[in-house]
This record gives sequence, C-alpha cells and structure tokens, in this order.
Amino acid sequence: METKPVEAAWLTEDSEFSFAELAALSGLSEAELRELVDYGAIAPVDPDSPQWTFKGRCLVTVRAAFRLRASFELEPHGVALVVSLLDRIHDLEAELGNLRAQLPGRGPR
Repeated sequence: METKPVEAAWLTEDSEFSFAELAALSGLSEAELRELVDYGAIAPVDPDSPQWTFKGRCLVTVRAAFRLRASFELEPHGVALVVSLLDRIHDLEAELGNLRAQLPGRGPR
C-alpha cells in the first residue's frame, strides 16, 4: 500500500482559504459549506465578493461540523446550531480566562 505525503502548514488567524480549498480540506461538500454560511455558522471575509475566502478559524469550525454530521447524523441546520454554540462557548471561555488573569494576585488558570 502506497502512502501519500502529507503537507503540514501552520494555521493562523492570517490564514485564508478559498471556498473550494475549504471544501476540500473539511470533507464537506460545497453545498454543505454554503448551508453553513446561510445559517451563519461560518462567514466569508467579504460576503459580497464573487470569490469567497475564509479566515483560518473557519477550517477548525468546518472540520468540527464534518465530525458532528458524521457522528450524530445531524441535519445541516443542527450542525450549524451546534457549531455556533461551540464557538460561543470557546469565546466565553477565552473571555473568562482574560478576566481571571486581571484579578489581583491571580494568574491564568
């Protein structure tokens, strides 16, 4: 069995992916990605552009969407809802960590 080399790259906030690249890297179809955009789970950098691009964070989100869809057999709307809630939880945890770090005599936990 022949193995293909895997190319690794650092994912940063400055990373951007085209719509087709995001579909190829996520495992989702372009139609499924379009539904995630329609439901507000992911957003292109410029929604009015004819060629959508997405920030690096969207790759993490769409890969989670792929796993959720496969593991729980969720409909696109359900996937979008869960992904949105997970992103919100992540943001709130980061905010809480920042607030805790500002407390006198307390460092990050």
